[in-house]
Amino acid sequence: MNDVVIRVVAGLGRITLNRPKAINALNHGMVRAIDAALVAWADDDAVRGVVVDGAGERGLCAGGDIRSIHDDARAGGTASLGFWADEYRLNARIARFPKPYTAFMDGVVMGGGVGVSAHGSLRVVTERTRLAMPEVGIGLAPDVGGTYLLSRAPGESGTFAALTGATLSGADAVFLGLADVVVPAEQLPFLLATPTEDVIRAHAVPPGESRLAAGWIDECFAADTVEEILDRLHRAGEDATAKEILTRSPTSLKVTLAALRRARDLPDLESALEQEYRVSAACLRGHDLPEGIRAQIVDKDRSPRWSPATLSEVDEALVEKHFAEPEIPFTLTRGAR
Repeated sequence: MNDVVIRVVAGLGRITLNRPKAINALNHGMVRAIDAALVAWADDDAVRGVVVDGAGERGLCAGGDIRSIHDDARAGGTASLGFWADEYRLNARIARFPKPYTAFMDGVVMGGGVGVSAHGSLRVVTERTRLAMPEVGIGLAPDVGGTYLLSRAPGESGTFAALTGATLSGADAVFLGLADVVVPAEQLPFLLATPTEDVIRAHAVPPGESRLAAGWIDECFAADTVEEILDRLHRAGEDATAKEILTRSPTSLKVTLAALRRARDLPDLESALEQEYRVSAACLRGHDLPEGIRAQIVDKDRSPRWSPATLSEVDEALVEKHFAEPEIPFTLTRGAR
């Protein structure tokens, strides 16, 4: 069985992520196959647009194949660097794709799943959408262009999403700017069979209220340090959010906040992806990434032993190390299809 099913149907390039038992988690072969298809379709007059969905009932994509990243990190390998380089090239290609690119973001959409959907031209969510950028919980930082998207979300909603790793609704995704329309999940079979923008928008429903519109989010998450964000959360009576953040990797929290603030000043998506690659490469050589994946995915004890263990132990030098040039550099061509 192919991990990704790629075909042309009635003038549309159709991409179906096809690992339903793994909630369609991306592996390197899938990334390469999707990228090759987009390269071919960009200049193919017989293809007027692209439609992306996921097989099964659980979701579009649960992210990257992080178990393989865990094994690579423990072995001191470089395979993950190659995977990230190709994945980030794909993210940039989706954003610059010259034809309509429609992504159906039903069910679980996390990490790499955001990368293959949220850079498209029409992003469709449902009441079943459960979207997250949960990287701080495994010792990583938001990637796949996530820092670019979240740094440009309204107010500090993107900072909230990145530092909590919280699971978000379809309404939240629209509020963040990661999705365009909400449609009823029961309409998906019809819309997948007739995936034109006019038809999709005709079946759209009001997104509803997003919890990210709460005023305390902007007030608390505008602080310059993670410690000050936590202090503001306690003063605002949002102790549960502060407690949630404190379960994440202290290093990842500080690196993520720095990456988001820097991404605001970067000129384009490609620059953010290059920065994310440097951060990801540093995480690969650090302690917390393999430990976080072990705790969440391998042993599933949900008790990661972070090192450094506290925010106060994460100094500026360690944060800056994550933005240094890695052993295998990575650059993107601007505006390339």
